Amino acid sequence: MTEPHDLVTMGRVSVDIYPDQVGRPLEDVESFGKYLGGSPTNVAVAAARYGRRAAVVTRTGDDPFGRYVHKALKEYGVDDRFVTPVPGLPTPLAFCEIFPPDDFPLYFYRYPKAPDLEIRPDELDLDAIGRARIVWATVTGLSQEPSREATLLALGARTGHAVIDLDYRPMLWDDPGEAPHWAGRALERATVAVGNLEECAVAVGEREPEAAARAILDRGPGLAIVKMGPDGVLAATREETVRAPAVKVDVANGLGAGDAFGGAVCHGLLAGWDLERVIAFAGAAGAIVASRIACSAAMPTEAEVDALLAERRAG
Repeated sequence: MTEPHDLVTMGRVSVDIYPDQVGRPLEDVESFGKYLGGSPTNVAVAAARYGRRAAVVTRTGDDPFGRYVHKALKEYGVDDRFVTPVPGLPTPLAFCEIFPPDDFPLYFYRYPKAPDLEIRPDELDLDAIGRARIVWATVTGLSQEPSREATLLALGARTGHAVIDLDYRPMLWDDPGEAPHWAGRALERATVAVGNLEECAVAVGEREPEAAARAILDRGPGLAIVKMGPDGVLAATREETVRAPAVKVDVANGLGAGDAFGGAVCHGLLAGWDLERVIAFAGAAGAIVASRIACSAAMPTEAEVDALLAERRAG
């Protein structure tokens, strides 16, 4: 029997096509960089940077970009055995524009259907998922079948932590009005929920941070992490509530910060850190990636995160 994974993530994958020229609309960009992308895929990469044994469950097209996904995952130290092709569907692409400090339009090319929404329940390795110390899934994975049923099945199969990323992108839903119902179903199976204020409002109908955290805890998870943007992070269990201030950096591209945050949360939970240390570390990891253009390629090491936190304390 193989050693259990520290982390198995599940859901979206893409090839991110990011402009080399900052501050220009796409029609004026002259050259681009190609990166591995997709939120849960990036979370696995982030965890692997901390030495965690990570795998991702997703699907690609049977095409050159699909082959690139496998190549990149292996280079980042992420197990790609649960990544399978879907004939006839292209590997998704995601283009962005970069207008620092806070405008990063994102354009998804997931037509006619993203292969990562074709993750099928009967194809899941439930033994590997169940033995993982953390299973990470997203609300986006609930947007269509068969991914919806597979996501709920994976969350229910875990024996360790089950994290639901409240990741909500209305353009990826046929009917965005269904998102609160399915997010609620996922929360019932999760031990941890992570989301920003807008995502919390969709999932539990609360935008005020402490009210959102309480509403999440009432649905079943034992830990609610609410990202508050420039106001930092609030994390709550039924016994304690802690806050961490935002780590200020010069933002280059904010799109990967949440994925870096998620991978760092997983690392802290696996390490058994106290809640205050977990969210401080995760906030600093997110800030580092926000200060860089790429996402997966920009994920920091533990030493880099600790150095930034030490610098901020000294300052």
